[in-house]
Amino acid sequence: MLKKIRIAILLSILLFVALGEFLAARRSTAWSDTLWVDIYLVNGDRLDSTQRYIDSIDAKEFDGVDAFFAAEAKRYGVAIDEPFRLNVVGQYRDELPAIDEHPSLLGVMWWSLEMRWLALELDWRSSGPKPDIVAFAVYHEPADSAALDASTGLRKGLIAVTHLFASRDERGSNQVVLAHELLHTLGATDKYSLASNLPRFPDGFADPSLKPRLPQKKAELMAGRIPLDDQHAVMPESLRSVVVGRLTAEEIGWLHE
Repeated sequence: MLKKIRIAILLSILLFVALGEFLAARRSTAWSDTLWVDIYLVNGDRLDSTQRYIDSIDAKEFDGVDAFFAAEAKRYGVAIDEPFRLNVVGQYRDELPAIDEHPSLLGVMWWSLEMRWLALELDWRSSGPKPDIVAFAVYHEPADSAALDASTGLRKGLIAVTHLFASRDERGSNQVVLAHELLHTLGATDKYSLASNLPRFPDGFADPSLKPRLPQKKAELMAGRIPLDDQHAVMPESLRSVVVGRLTAEEIGWLHE
């Protein structure tokens, strides 16, 4: 009997969490209110140099992301003036849940549950208002060239894990990565080829009507790179060289065809 009661309680909790996530997902793309994003800074490689960089970060570190989304939303006729408000809450000093380099489906599901539980724990500990999205800015020394490719955004739970470079010179590209993963949490899909990492035409091109088509001048956010020719693309240095494409705008509820 006791076992049945425990199972019933667990199922009730899971149903409550699932309902809450469903309602949060619906609200997040209604664009009737500003989406609040709590950002936790993480020392990803545990180096003293990385920690010094984290200690230097202030509340304005990601202001460019707020401004970028405000300008792009206005371009698509979204009524709200401030679609996102990013708030650096502090440093998360424990280890984040880990995921294998080539995880199984079960491994991905378990990691997702761990991340969602962590976000709930942080919300319970916080004295501030409940955020719509929780983001982890995981910093690494700039020599770790693979760091950015490990970033991910979870639609379920509205959680972003972004791997960034601990360097002022990379602040602009860090903001691009964070913006990319934030839109993943809202249902935006990648617009690049998994085989080559090159932006897909036409949805991964900032201006698919440009003639000649290449080189492009800007990157589509969910493609992540500026295509130069059929075999080469470069990471934009800042959000000034990025746009939100039409398909991405549709996916997050900015554009209704």
